[in-house]
Amino acid sequence: MSQPADDEAAPPPPEGYAPSLGRGGFSTLNGPYFYREGDGKTAEQAFYALKRHANGVGLVHGGMLSAFMDGVLASAVWRGTGQRAVTIHLSIDFLHMARVGEWVMGEGKMTRATRDVAFAEGRAYVGGHDVVRCSGIFKLMNRDR
Repeated sequence: MSQPADDEAAPPPPEGYAPSLGRGGFSTLNGPYFYREGDGKTAEQAFYALKRHANGVGLVHGGMLSAFMDGVLASAVWRGTGQRAVTIHLSIDFLHMARVGEWVMGEGKMTRATRDVAFAEGRAYVGGHDVVRCSGIFKLMNRDR
């Protein structure tokens, strides 16, 4: 597998995925991210690991995986509640490596919501192995603010 240059764009996404636009400055700089509609309950996103996503040994940086999964879980909360939310707590277990030149796939699902907070869990994977498993708690934002 060839390693793309920093200025190289991601190749076409996996079938069924489209560019995820309008995510804000931080995510735009870290991306590009892609999403798939799926079943309406599970948030499915992906990114192609470029050199800028990696540490010095060519592995996707844990901070990149954390930021990616934070967005996946927040999307799951959006799908589950229809409300924007901010992260209160994020817990991540790093299980395996992801490398430059691989598609990192993420999926998340809201597990429960109260009036003020929502809970979600998810995973990122490459091929047949999980890279991270995570869970999060999100503060639901007032629709009027």
